[in-house]
Amino acid sequence: MDRFAASSKNLPGGDDNAATLIYKPYLKEDGEYELIVTGKDVSNNKSGAIEYRVAFEVYNKSMITNLLNYPNPFTSSTAFVFTLTGTQLPSQFRIQILTVTGKIVREITKQELGPIKIGHNITDYKWDGKDQFGQSLANGVYLYLVIADINGKKIDKLKSSTFNTEKYFQSGYGKMYLMR
Repeated sequence: MDRFAASSKNLPGGDDNAATLIYKPYLKEDGEYELIVTGKDVSNNKSGAIEYRVAFEVYNKSMITNLLNYPNPFTSSTAFVFTLTGTQLPSQFRIQILTVTGKIVREITKQELGPIKIGHNITDYKWDGKDQFGQSLANGVYLYLVIADINGKKIDKLKSSTFNTEKYFQSGYGKMYLMR
């Protein structure tokens, strides 16, 4: 059963109308879907000739994909972007920054990253190219590793033809370039 709520109100100072629609469908089957939105007023007049359409995919299994830092290369700071699928947020989520030799120079915790949600995420946290002790790191290539689980069960990386994550994230590691 699809769930939605709708409301509209006249805005003060004019004849403008505003409408809000909250649509929360329960899509229990993985697959591709399309949402089509049209509207009309109380007199049955269409809101426009063009429908709003958005295509999306549903993955009910908890997975992570599109994990990148942006911008890359970076000079002063970089944020992390990623997509979470499923219905449950990770209980543990952290990003380790490593040298190319594998030495951990910075670990970013779930609390530092800011709010995480199912769907597309851009972290509030911006890594500034400094190590755990606040020392500026040298220019060069660094790796990052994401450690994420739900109640001790590791979250898989999503492998899909739609999301070509292997191109940027090999064997669980991503790479970034610090250029001051």
